[in-house]
Amino acid sequence: MDIFSDPTLLARVQFACTAAYHFFFVPLTIGLGLILAINETRYYRSRNEHDAAATTFWVKIFTATFVIGVATGITMEFSFGTNWADYSRFVGDIFGAPLAAEALFAFFLESVFLGILLFGRKTVSPKFYLVSAWLVWFGSCLSALWILIANSWMQTPAGAELAADGSKAVITDFLGAALNPSLMARYSHVVVALLIMGAFAAMAVSAWYLIKGRHADFAMKTMRIGAVVGIVTSCVMIFTAHASAVVVAEEQPTKLAMMEGMYDDEVPPLYLFGWVDEESQEVVSPFAIPGGTSFLATGTWDTEYLGLNDLAQTEKYADLNPEELPVNFVFQSYHLMVMMYGLIMLTVILALVFTLRKGKIKNMKWLQRLVLISPVFPFVAIQTGWITAEVGRQPWVVYPSTSGPDGVSLLTNDAISQSVSAPELLVTLALFLVVYVFLMVAWARVMGRFIKEGPVAKAAVTFWPNQTVSMPTHSGRNRSTTAPIWWWIFISRSARGCDAGVATHP
Repeated sequence: MDIFSDPTLLARVQFACTAAYHFFFVPLTIGLGLILAINETRYYRSRNEHDAAATTFWVKIFTATFVIGVATGITMEFSFGTNWADYSRFVGDIFGAPLAAEALFAFFLESVFLGILLFGRKTVSPKFYLVSAWLVWFGSCLSALWILIANSWMQTPAGAELAADGSKAVITDFLGAALNPSLMARYSHVVVALLIMGAFAAMAVSAWYLIKGRHADFAMKTMRIGAVVGIVTSCVMIFTAHASAVVVAEEQPTKLAMMEGMYDDEVPPLYLFGWVDEESQEVVSPFAIPGGTSFLATGTWDTEYLGLNDLAQTEKYADLNPEELPVNFVFQSYHLMVMMYGLIMLTVILALVFTLRKGKIKNMKWLQRLVLISPVFPFVAIQTGWITAEVGRQPWVVYPSTSGPDGVSLLTNDAISQSVSAPELLVTLALFLVVYVFLMVAWARVMGRFIKEGPVAKAAVTFWPNQTVSMPTHSGRNRSTTAPIWWWIFISRSARGCDAGVATHP
């Protein structure tokens, strides 16, 4: 098979697997970071030990997810130098700055204040702890910004020119490159999608507790928070999706043509679903709204767009070969993303209505089960959205956008490292898959343990002589007991400086 002998295809598959795996954890960290911060805000206002326990619970979930996300992100950055050396050489003058900024300004910020959340409950003031929670979330969003600056530049290059020898892109305007035409639309769209993922993950945990009949108070509070965050972000998604579609229509005409299966010039209809017959170059669909896509992109029903065949005849897109493009693949991924959004809206509306209506969701097993599996909807939407964005710009890794500088583009076939062979890529791909499966199983086991344990509040336990220490209690009722001095010494030493548990502040 060609896949086993084509280094470019193997390198793309390897990077795609790493990126998809990495982007399983990133949405959870950014999305759950907001849920964590909201819970800590609730505790800061209430001083209720159960609200503090909720924060501690989400800190554990966040940390375990954050660790694996960091590890897979590092793997992706290493691959730029191993599998994509020619690409790195071409964009290094531009690409290196946002990646370095992400590590220096965002990752360190997130990591430092996450350490405070893990170990600082007893050592910093409640206000500083609250600020730390919000800074962890802000750091994760800032990290996404720098990564999206780099990725958006690949989609819509700006602020650069081709070097005299044609070997690389040279930056001419840093702000122009950073604030490229697609950045804000894509960043807002991505962050909103990640917040939806976090909201649905929180609701799923709540649904599991409701099904099991455990931690009912925590489950209902979290369900309300998740449902409110979910409905707000899902509504905002309408506007960010429209902004992204406008940018694609203006800057990436070949991607728009692939998303809608357009080989010839036409006013693109809106398909709910269908199939692209790549041989006949037609879309087979039982239902379509004439001019629907045109209306979404421009606000008019009669805007005509160039198809792939005519775009291939232009000077800018002369490297395009419509017969070799995965048009149906992009078409399906795009429409699956849209379908998932419909399920997202339906689920979050049901969850919100029956949570706010006197907590009726507590007695609705079918809705609890729907909410339990609902994180699949935003996860699939996020993955298919990225597939649409990345595969849709092929055959370029640096896309020749409409407003981009002349010559600043790079074909995917020209970006691969020349010294990496197909057997080497096959071996590393297999090893990556083995390691990733192992890490996923380990993460799932850790998540299962944390969720099974739940948000355990800690009540004050009195030790002789007149000392108190926080101990777990599932009932939430305070209890007191006495113990010898040696026991107090043991507890205090084991807890000092490393206790990530909860202690209420006066």
